[in-house]
Amino acid sequence: MKLSPADNARILKIGPDFPSGVFQKAVDILNSGGVVAFPTESFYGLAVNIMDPAAIQRLFAVKGRSPDQPILLLLASLSDLEHYAAQVPPSARPLIRRFWPGGLTLIFNATREVSPLLTAGTGKIGLRLSSHPLATGLAQAFGKPITGTSANLSGMPALSSAQAVLDSLGNQVDLVLDGGQTMGGLGSTILDMTVDPPRILREGLITGREIEDAIF
Repeated sequence: MKLSPADNARILKIGPDFPSGVFQKAVDILNSGGVVAFPTESFYGLAVNIMDPAAIQRLFAVKGRSPDQPILLLLASLSDLEHYAAQVPPSARPLIRRFWPGGLTLIFNATREVSPLLTAGTGKIGLRLSSHPLATGLAQAFGKPITGTSANLSGMPALSSAQAVLDSLGNQVDLVLDGGQTMGGLGSTILDMTVDPPRILREGLITGREIEDAIF
């Protein structure tokens, strides 16, 4: 499909050797309540300002997602963890050492800094440190975690290219950071650390066996 001038304006192609200032446009959009799509290890995700309730509500509207479903966060760095996880159990430490950055989302009890809109009122928040340089680079440039929900309509397949995001979501997304085709396949594994023993809610990039080997 041929891109329109408006579509071209919403795509920012980024190569592997990107300069540090490449994210400024995306940061400006996030600060103004906008929505930015970006690549992760498996699929494209959607970022909004986690401190802006209107932006979070817009994110639900863009995806057609029910507000009773929580939204995971991608950390800017490991040091962010203590600001958003109220308790980090000892069993989480070997998992973090082995699988972060990477495809493991850990669910913790959330701190007061986390909006109830993100936890769907559960008091729990999923956190991950991505291994994709654009995902983590965007969070670092923004100076705090970003939302990491998949860039697709709720209930539809996740998307692995910038063009697919535009085809699906159109002008509902203000900017797409085009890092090329992602590998697709499985999303992150989601592991609930608020129960003992930890419970896998979704098996993805990290297998249950790998998790057992890391903990025990």
